Amino acid sequence: MTRAERLLALIQILRRHRRPTTAAALAAELGVSTRSLYRDIAVLRLQGADIAGEPGLGYMLRPGFLLPPLMFSEEEIEALVLGSRWIAERADDELAQAASNALAKISAVLPTELGDRAASSSLLIGPGGRAADGDQQIAILRKAIRAERKLSIGYTDAKATLTQRIVWPFALAFFDHCRIVAAWCEMRADFRHFRADRICSVELLDARYPRRRATLLQEWRAAENIPAQ
Repeated sequence: MTRAERLLALIQILRRHRRPTTAAALAAELGVSTRSLYRDIAVLRLQGADIAGEPGLGYMLRPGFLLPPLMFSEEEIEALVLGSRWIAERADDELAQAASNALAKISAVLPTELGDRAASSSLLIGPGGRAADGDQQIAILRKAIRAERKLSIGYTDAKATLTQRIVWPFALAFFDHCRIVAAWCEMRADFRHFRADRICSVELLDARYPRRRATLLQEWRAAENIPAQ
């Protein structure tokens, strides 16, 4: 591994960790000595990486440091293209447009050879259509999740029973034929899953829910025995 490759790998490792990581752990993952690790940290800081920490306490990369897309590997580019194409075909109009815009921005700054490969990727999305839920409805659900705000929904269950609920949405799962909202339901005082196409009315409330989205997601994973990603 060259020095440049090692510096890139170190940035990627730091990005994966949301909490300070010791120099020994970082050095072990890179296969270098802690002395080399300290030198690499110093080089990255000189290049503008906002790395917090010091020897004995651990290091973490503060948000905001971006690597140029030209550093993507061929496999990473294919993953981005495939994901963007899936979103463009399956998601609501707003998210589909965002995916197309993001891919266009990435392709614009890639070296010519990699840009051509991105444009001609043979990883295709199979036949299928968007789920039955409406674009505006999904956009409101996504906005509520981002803003950590409560929703008032009218929900029709599998038995066609309509109920009004106040929920705290924290995740939205995209399946081929439906979208599932994971939320804390105030009526049930527990986690519940709602098919978006069965939500017949939705209102974004001003009130924020009392626990952070990340906390709810962690508690939900534990309750459902779902491993963290």
